[in-house]
Amino acid sequence: QVQLVESGGGLVQPGGSLRLSCAASRSIFSIFKMNWYRQAPGKQREWVATIWRNGATNYDDSVKGRFSISSDNAKNMAYLQMNSLKPEDTGVYYCSAQVDAFTYWGQGTQVTVSS
Repeated sequence: QVQLVESGGGLVQPGGSLRLSCAASRSIFSIFKMNWYRQAPGKQREWVATIWRNGATNYDDSVKGRFSISSDNAKNMAYLQMNSLKPEDTGVYYCSAQVDAFTYWGQGTQVTVSS
């Protein structure tokens, strides 16, 4: 099993930046891939970005060029740097980790982009 705890959310103006953090309870060397998802009010949860064990990354088109996913293996942390934020980026952001056949989720952190 792996426990995940997100942090770093908050209220930011359009055009601003936030960095989300995801702390894992075990070495992320053992995690096949880590992901960020988000869920806006009244909408389904949607995938945002993935970082694979080998360091490769993938992004949804809506955030490509604005968001950056990274990890720090020494600290068992994953991050999502979010720049040029838009109101449509508002939602609860979740970190997830895939270990073998299982996917684990954090509790989420709220991001609100508003003037």
